Amino acid sequence: MILSLLLAAASFQDTATLDASVAAFTGRPTGAEGGARTPIDARLRLATCPTVSLSWRTEQHDAVVVSCAGPAWRIFVPVIRPANAPAAIATAVGGSFAPVVKAPPVIKRGDPIVIEAGTEGFSISREGVAMGDAAPGGRFMVKVDATRTPVQAIAVEAGRATLPGWSN
Repeated sequence: MILSLLLAAASFQDTATLDASVAAFTGRPTGAEGGARTPIDARLRLATCPTVSLSWRTEQHDAVVVSCAGPAWRIFVPVIRPANAPAAIATAVGGSFAPVVKAPPVIKRGDPIVIEAGTEGFSISREGVAMGDAAPGGRFMVKVDATRTPVQAIAVEAGRATLPGWSN
């Protein structure tokens, strides 16, 4: 009976090993700023993985994605963001955290916008109204006509935007 319980337990991924992998990946221990918020839930029954892959969920480093290609599974481990995170995004720099200041919006909701797209020898533009704020390179929705659905655009500078996939 005890042997069968031990064999059954051995067929699942060890969450303590995953916690150690996340701590090594973030460079911070569990519970510390920049590290995992809490240990991975030991009740998870993940199939044993020979090679675990770790990556950041987003550029804001708000969670670590722990995944296995075979057998296929993936979990997200939330990370404690620095206290100044609402004003700045924390980015790992040489094992420490340095604030990265967000660019101020160049387009604000209600601004008149010209959406431009084109290549050498061809261009098209359309006027519209911004439905949200956007910093340079940020995506936002533009209402181009009262009868049509809004289109997504990428802010270039004040009053100018381009369509995703096009560069101006």
